[in-house]
Amino acid sequence: MIQIPYGTMVLSISILWLILRAAVCTRMRRISWRRELQLLLVYICLIVITRFTFCPFGKVDGQIQPLLFDRNRIFPPRINLLPLVYLADYPDPREALLNFIGNTAMFIPVGIVWPAVFRELRRAAAGIAAGVGFSFCIEILQLPFFDRVSDIDDLLLNSLGYVIGYGLFLLVKKLCGTAHTNRV
Repeated sequence: MIQIPYGTMVLSISILWLILRAAVCTRMRRISWRRELQLLLVYICLIVITRFTFCPFGKVDGQIQPLLFDRNRIFPPRINLLPLVYLADYPDPREALLNFIGNTAMFIPVGIVWPAVFRELRRAAAGIAAGVGFSFCIEILQLPFFDRVSDIDDLLLNSLGYVIGYGLFLLVKKLCGTAHTNRV
């Protein structure tokens, strides 16, 4: 069995992020610090979502539990394809509520940040497709890890969170546009 600590995941994502950003800046032959600060928000969203989607929620001895990989336990993969069935299956209703709120709230910042940073995602169809696609990728990436479950409920709740965030982005954009128009 291989244990992948959260710190190792963050370090790996950070190295890949820096390589990608260096390659883009080298290709463009300039660095836009304003753009890099915007993209830093995207990076923060990725790191936070990695924490909550790949590492068990609780801590042991004050430490975030590692992601566990065991090639002998990959099959059968743990998949829930029945929507909303297991949401009510928690022994304590507070756990169900925490799962519902957590999976939704976790993606609200992504729904705000992504269209703010990437203009292509300001169109509703493209933005929502990106949010749902991102959640779907997470569920697929969880398949080889026996202590994770690829769950349709997570996909639905993450997507709902993204849509709520996207709606907040549009609301703020409209309010700022109205405020700007009123000042002119």
